Amino acid sequence: MVSYQLIKEAGDEGTLDSPGKNCVLPIDGGGGGGDVESALQKMNQSSPRMISGSNNGDNAVSRNSSARLVSLDVFRGLTVALMILVDNAGGIFPAINHSPWNGLTLADFVMPFFLFMVGVSLGLVYKNMSCRAAATKKAIRRALKLLILGVFLQGGYFHGVNNLTYGVDMEQIRWMGILQRIAVAYLVAAMCEIWLRNNEKVCSGLSLLKKYQWHWALALMLTAIYLFLLYGLYVPDWKYQIPYGASSNAKIFMVRCGVRGDTGPACNAAGMIDRMILGVQHLYRKPIYARTEQCSINSPDYGPLPPYAPSWCQAPFDPEGLLSTVMAIVTCLIGLQYGHIIVHFKDHKRRLFLWLVPSSGFIVLGMLFDIFGMHINKALNSVSYTCVTSGVAGILLATIYLAVDVYGCRRFTMVLEWMGKNALLIYILVACNILPLIAQGFYWRHPDNNILTLIGIRKQAH
Repeated sequence: MVSYQLIKEAGDEGTLDSPGKNCVLPIDGGGGGGDVESALQKMNQSSPRMISGSNNGDNAVSRNSSARLVSLDVFRGLTVALMILVDNAGGIFPAINHSPWNGLTLADFVMPFFLFMVGVSLGLVYKNMSCRAAATKKAIRRALKLLILGVFLQGGYFHGVNNLTYGVDMEQIRWMGILQRIAVAYLVAAMCEIWLRNNEKVCSGLSLLKKYQWHWALALMLTAIYLFLLYGLYVPDWKYQIPYGASSNAKIFMVRCGVRGDTGPACNAAGMIDRMILGVQHLYRKPIYARTEQCSINSPDYGPLPPYAPSWCQAPFDPEGLLSTVMAIVTCLIGLQYGHIIVHFKDHKRRLFLWLVPSSGFIVLGMLFDIFGMHINKALNSVSYTCVTSGVAGILLATIYLAVDVYGCRRFTMVLEWMGKNALLIYILVACNILPLIAQGFYWRHPDNNILTLIGIRKQAH
């Protein structure tokens, strides 16, 4: 018996690459010559999903056998386009901007759509896995890279459009953010896919549930923890300070709470957990609830404080905080199960049925939660918000899949497909204001005389 190490590289929807000393492929030395080429040829005959690697024999790559699903790229591209739309038009049309607190708007779908698609892609990335240890290391490395990138881009290092200075005081840096949330959700979902699945053969929807029963158990456990903390923790009075004028002094505001189970802007447990663990100085300084009627005379847009505005209107609050990230992980785990349907079922009708039925159930469940007082809330990432947005994501995935992969309507989706394949790059350049900052860095005599001013763009950084 001769053994060769097999290293496989994977794309977003391919076979996981599995470097590592323990990832060994035993090859029968009899008859076939015992070399790598013969072994790979033998594998091809038994499994059409693999082809031989490059000429030097070092790599074996996925054949893209189940044909890359274009609908996944189109979905990601559509989400990126939606993000760009609401970021740029949200100030002009506040109705499509993020909901000031309770409620659901067009912008509120962007984040859960990204998380959902991360989960779907993970189901495909890890469908062929020969080494769990190597897969774990790779997932941790990817999550750390995304986490560090998020802190750099969203921690306050760049001061935003119309302010070409840079640098951040480490005592004021923002630790959480969109990319950080995606990194955490990605890592947890990846660990589930690597370590929490059994050898159950999948031939029906019920057997699919049995195979990934621990995934659903974890999702339910995380939801229970979230509900227990959000509604069970006592929130005491708290205070914060903001700079007062041009001096070094700060004005201190006291927020009266002393309640349990409150889900309003001032006294919710999510904000308390972030203030205790992260520190109030490390939270997002432009809270979404500053657009509520209590805090803005231009509500639902930002504006001056109305007379007798409550003390919490200017308090920092992180919409990507620690407790709300728990439910973001659940969204990613739900997307992972939709990816499993792609892996285990090849019939179009079966896939569509298994997507649409639970999606409809999630929407109904989320609406019932909202009716009975567990309001749809993006800032808290409430259970009702998670259910409704996950259900809409599933229906949208099924719709795009039907149009693009079943009926082949790709002529009008090529741009979205390209955007989906380059989603992270576009996010960094556009949503993180890197491209506008670069453009604004070239000016005539004075920073205000730049190309952005020339074409009328005066966008403020988030």
